[in-house]
Amino acid sequence: MVEPNGRPLPGRLVFTNLWAARLVAATASRSRAVVLSKHTPPGSTTAVGRRVRFGSDVTCMDGRLLAEEVALITGAASGIGASTAKLMARHGARVALVDIDLTGVEENAAAIAEDGGQSLAVEADVRSAPCVAEMAKRTVERFGRLDCCVNNAGIDGPARPLHEYAEDDWHDVLDVNLTGVWLCLKHEISHMLDQGVTGSIVNTASAAGLVGLPIGVSGYVASKHGVVGLTRAAALEYVRKGIRVNAICPGAVRTPMLDDAIGTGMTTEEELSSRQPIGRLAAPQEIAEAAVRLCSDASSFVTGQALAVDGGWTVH
Repeated sequence: MVEPNGRPLPGRLVFTNLWAARLVAATASRSRAVVLSKHTPPGSTTAVGRRVRFGSDVTCMDGRLLAEEVALITGAASGIGASTAKLMARHGARVALVDIDLTGVEENAAAIAEDGGQSLAVEADVRSAPCVAEMAKRTVERFGRLDCCVNNAGIDGPARPLHEYAEDDWHDVLDVNLTGVWLCLKHEISHMLDQGVTGSIVNTASAAGLVGLPIGVSGYVASKHGVVGLTRAAALEYVRKGIRVNAICPGAVRTPMLDDAIGTGMTTEEELSSRQPIGRLAAPQEIAEAAVRLCSDASSFVTGQALAVDGGWTVH
């Protein structure tokens, strides 16, 4: 190969250009030919449905990331969970909203329906294995399958020094924040495997799952570190089954739970904002955007990650 002036191109550049051309050609061919469905068992070579999508080719013509998907969100009565459920619906998903607060999820499900979406409100306590099994079962019975989940239910627990922390409080926090996530994964993954569908699961951890906090919330910090570890273990166990598992690690977010913490004197908005280099609290919608992106095919090569959505909190 030669340049326009007749001089030969360096060998490495020739190789690079040839490799790039072949890659482009192969990718274009694959984009035209591969029609494996998200609802095809892993390893199948039969084209039966939705085309596998990569990069910028993951949205519908109207820009929706989750068109015709079935999503389940726990902790969906308020805050991050409610914002995530509504955003998923706007992106085309049929949504099951789950919470111990039935009134809250019914109101949010009604709002989704008023906007033209399909929704289901389910009352469930994620600490209870029968409740979690039932929420997954009802979602599949209503919508036919389960494609993506956001395991978001959580509590903060009391704020007191570790040596004064009551054993019952410790167990309460871990039962909801860690065991609850494990139970959700257990039943969600079981349905995905039984149906032979690929799927994506996002667990809500916290910036406190990546670093420590010196404000007397050892139970919360331990539980969220546990969620990150559980996420990584599940990701490796099921990646070859076509199921991706990731975590989001929000910083300080303007939610009812945070408002309660501020109201009880556990912390202040100024203190939390100062921890985040961006200089403010996050809105629930900002966390929801990350969760939706991870659930979608826009993140098809992402698994086992703990994504900090924290305004720079854990950078320093």
